[in-house]
Amino acid sequence: QVQLVQSGGGLVQAGGSLRLSCSASGGLIGVNAMGWYRQGPGKPRELVANITNSGVTNYADFVKGRFTISRLGNTLYLQMNNLKPEDTGAYYCGVFVKGPAGAYWGQGTQVTVSS
Repeated sequence: QVQLVQSGGGLVQAGGSLRLSCSASGGLIGVNAMGWYRQGPGKPRELVANITNSGVTNYADFVKGRFTISRLGNTLYLQMNNLKPEDTGAYYCGVFVKGPAGAYWGQGTQVTVSS
C-alpha cells in the first residue's frame, strides 16, 4: 500500500522560508510525475509545482523565483522562500503513476504566513 507522509510547514512571517517534505513508501512504481498543490481558504486546490520522472520542473506563475521543487528518490521537497500571506493554505503532495491507481496524495500540511 503506497503511503505519502508529509512534514514541514507551520507558521512563518512574510519574507520567511519553509521547507516541505513528502516521503513515499509502500512500493511506489511507474511514477510519471510528483507535485505540490495547495488549497487556500475558500479556494480550489491549485498546482504549485511539479517535477516529471525525467526531472523537468514546472511552476505556477505565482511562485516562480520563490519556490523550488526537488526530488531525491521517492522523497519530494518544496523549498519556499520569500513567503507571502497569500501563500497561506494547506499544501498537498501528489504522485501520479501509470496504471489504475492514477494518483496518491499526502495528508496535507498547513502553511500560514503572517503579515
